[in-house]
Amino acid sequence: MSSRKAFEYLNRITGLAPLSAPAFEGCDPILVTPFRAAEAASASLGLSAAIAGEIWRLRGGEAQTIAIDLNAAAASLLSFTFVRRDGQTVPRPAADAPTVGLYRCGDGRWIHLHGGFPRQMGRTLDLLNAQNTREGVGAACAKWNAFALEESLAFMNLCGAVARTREEWAESPQGRVAANAAPIVLKKIGEAPPLRLGDAHAPLDGVRVLDLTRVLAGPTCGRTLASYGADVLNIRAERLDTIELFDLDTGQGKRSAFLDLVNPADAERLRQLVRGAHVFVDSYRPGALAKLGFTPAALAHIARGITYVSVSCYGHEGPWAGRRGWEQLAQSATGLAHEQGQFSAQRRRERDPAPELIPAAVCDYITGYLAAAGAAAALLRRIREGGSWHVQVSLSATATWLASLGKIDAAQVPQSWVPEGLDRYLRSCETAQGRLDFLGPVVRMAKTQPQWRLAPPVPGADRALWPDTREEMHAA
Repeated sequence: MSSRKAFEYLNRITGLAPLSAPAFEGCDPILVTPFRAAEAASASLGLSAAIAGEIWRLRGGEAQTIAIDLNAAAASLLSFTFVRRDGQTVPRPAADAPTVGLYRCGDGRWIHLHGGFPRQMGRTLDLLNAQNTREGVGAACAKWNAFALEESLAFMNLCGAVARTREEWAESPQGRVAANAAPIVLKKIGEAPPLRLGDAHAPLDGVRVLDLTRVLAGPTCGRTLASYGADVLNIRAERLDTIELFDLDTGQGKRSAFLDLVNPADAERLRQLVRGAHVFVDSYRPGALAKLGFTPAALAHIARGITYVSVSCYGHEGPWAGRRGWEQLAQSATGLAHEQGQFSAQRRRERDPAPELIPAAVCDYITGYLAAAGAAAALLRRIREGGSWHVQVSLSATATWLASLGKIDAAQVPQSWVPEGLDRYLRSCETAQGRLDFLGPVVRMAKTQPQWRLAPPVPGADRALWPDTREEMHAA
């Protein structure tokens, strides 16, 4: 499927009147994978840009052309690799953790563990009764049945997924529930008057986004909305683990404040922020914020017209809905890793292929782009017809959609890929943490070129306020 057809499909499932498609420059294959990753990324980015352009037109702006280079869209799926601070790469602590990776179990099946954060790492080692080494974790996994280990990890609220084939995923209890899940689900959840936005310098000027997300997919949604002018405020508890490299990558255009929602005063402060927000993005495990009183229905009650964006790993229904998950687990569970491994083994002429990950964070970034497109679609529908809206996306639904786009003939896939020709998208800025080099927005819009107005913040450096509230004015 071409980028244009993928764009038209996404446009259709959001319930919007047909939008003019961007100009898609170039074509797959680009990355070293038979999956059409660049086309999926460009179609997802293209939809959010087209919707932003339509909102801009409704605010009094001119219609404009939009273009996306597929080579740049492919590079955006590795955007954290472009981050340099004072000319140096930023360490990625969990990249070499023994509790993160594919291991063969005693039944011959493969499982992907993901105990990347410190607390997950220690508890994963305890479950396995293993030393914190690749050899120790490998020996421990070899004593387990893969599916028993997967269930034990889930019972302990830890992370891991057996590498299934696409057919096995479709026949699994979760796969059957998720079989018909669209990559963007948009539901009206309440009545509200149409949204009125005045003249502006960018499509989403004045749109306030509460970003309750961590690590790539959810943060990418907020970063994308910020590139169209939205005011994005990231909220998290200071005690929660995060990864600095990913914060620098996806913190562009945002402010950051600490609130711990188990504290009643902080929870009430967030409710006050919700009343002034247009979009609320939640990428925590499904049900986690609900236990604290923050559900789509509750927010639609206190803030009529709110758009609630839910980002999960496995989907929002089914037996796995409440499981924690990551990019690697979505690739493993849905069959992408199995097919990528077969592709690589065929090239190496190996007889016993092991599963292998696509060499890019395809599920994370594309899911973030789809979430941003869904949020923008909800805003546009609110402008046209009013209402409160719930947007649902998941890493697994993205993986299933990516697989549905068709595969590229293995002979056409390049042997390697080095990002080149990206000079027009590379940016630099000064931050409180040093000089930052990074990959900027890869969408090109003729009238309102996407840009990030704010550098990545020091976590928690901002006040939990919207900048033009009376309270902020009084404090000033």
